[in-house]
Amino acid sequence: MKRIYETIIKEHLAEHQQMLFLAGPRQVGKSTLCLAVAKLTDRFLYLNWDNLIHRKIILRGETEILPLIKFDTLSEHKPIIVFDELHKYKDWKNYLKGLYDVYKGKIHFIVCGSAKLDIFRRGGDSLMGRYLLYRVHPLSVKEVIEPTVNLDLISKPQIADPELLNRLLQQGGYPEPFIKDNSRFSNQWRQLRFQQLFREDIQSLEKINSIAQLELLAEILCEQAAGTLNYRSLANDIRVSEDTIKRWINVLSQFYYCFRIQPWSKNVKRSLLKEPKIYLWDWSLVRDPGDKIENLVAGHLLKAVHLWTDLGLGKFGLHYLRDKDKREVDFLVSRDNSPWFMVEVKSSANKSISSNLSYFSEQLDTEYALEVVYDLEYVAKDCFTNKEPLRVPLSTFLSQLC
Repeated sequence: MKRIYETIIKEHLAEHQQMLFLAGPRQVGKSTLCLAVAKLTDRFLYLNWDNLIHRKIILRGETEILPLIKFDTLSEHKPIIVFDELHKYKDWKNYLKGLYDVYKGKIHFIVCGSAKLDIFRRGGDSLMGRYLLYRVHPLSVKEVIEPTVNLDLISKPQIADPELLNRLLQQGGYPEPFIKDNSRFSNQWRQLRFQQLFREDIQSLEKINSIAQLELLAEILCEQAAGTLNYRSLANDIRVSEDTIKRWINVLSQFYYCFRIQPWSKNVKRSLLKEPKIYLWDWSLVRDPGDKIENLVAGHLLKAVHLWTDLGLGKFGLHYLRDKDKREVDFLVSRDNSPWFMVEVKSSANKSISSNLSYFSEQLDTEYALEVVYDLEYVAKDCFTNKEPLRVPLSTFLSQLC
């Protein structure tokens, strides 16, 4: 199936010389996207560090690589080299730096991996300025309906198969189980992916003394998703220190098992600095039905803020709201460090809209405040038109995001 990232990759190769980095969870479709790039050139090379033959070619360097892409042959198209899972090579950054500095503008480089690619953006990065990062997410409502890039941020509402939202909720947004839409297959797929993630990816790159305890933490997070992280409680449950729990949560985040959102604290009266809330990249793993719906929305919003940021449309962030009086709103999306819109998630509609939306809307002067409701039928009207708090169908709202 067509992905929104196909257009992003094609436009990047046409407009930029920097290396293209694709980062995202295992099995989200990065390798498939990279292999599809072969149609753009007659000189294409795909190298996967996990393949022993490919690994030998990588380590032998340009003397082995250049003949394979027919570098000295006249062609209308630049060669494209894809390095998959190269982050597992200890000296991968210096390796890429050496190739890029010599062949910048002559070869397109694409680097993809299931971890580590976006955590080296801080100071001391030897690749700084040499690449642009795009984060690949699971499928979303908008991407399934129309996999196109919208530079206006918010799309017009688009009707979809009424079963699409429930299918995404139950099967998750990873392409293979979503396409097959078979619960038995999905269960088998999740079990295999879990084993590969912990027994291959994490164990090969991180010093974890007890991988079984890390797996237990991951299982517990399936029950606590959409809740506030309590490091002390988790430490007691797993019988390790709080510092160990924090380090393990960082590891799980780096490998795209879970993600955290921080509370927004600017300009909120009686605000409290709370622990982050935790969500899973694969929301289908969440046990509680209501929490699963909230996690699905969190996944869609995270995809939107990542894509808008990666495309250079501004600096976007995802937060939640809570003050000392325990007033809370599930999500706040910020734009260029200012509140933009709020989202409160409901499985079904109550008699009146959440009063917290009105309160925080006045406090933060957000452009929009939306109560999105799962069981409301789709309405073909733009959710982002009313400054006052508004109740909208979840299917309509999600069809307007990325």
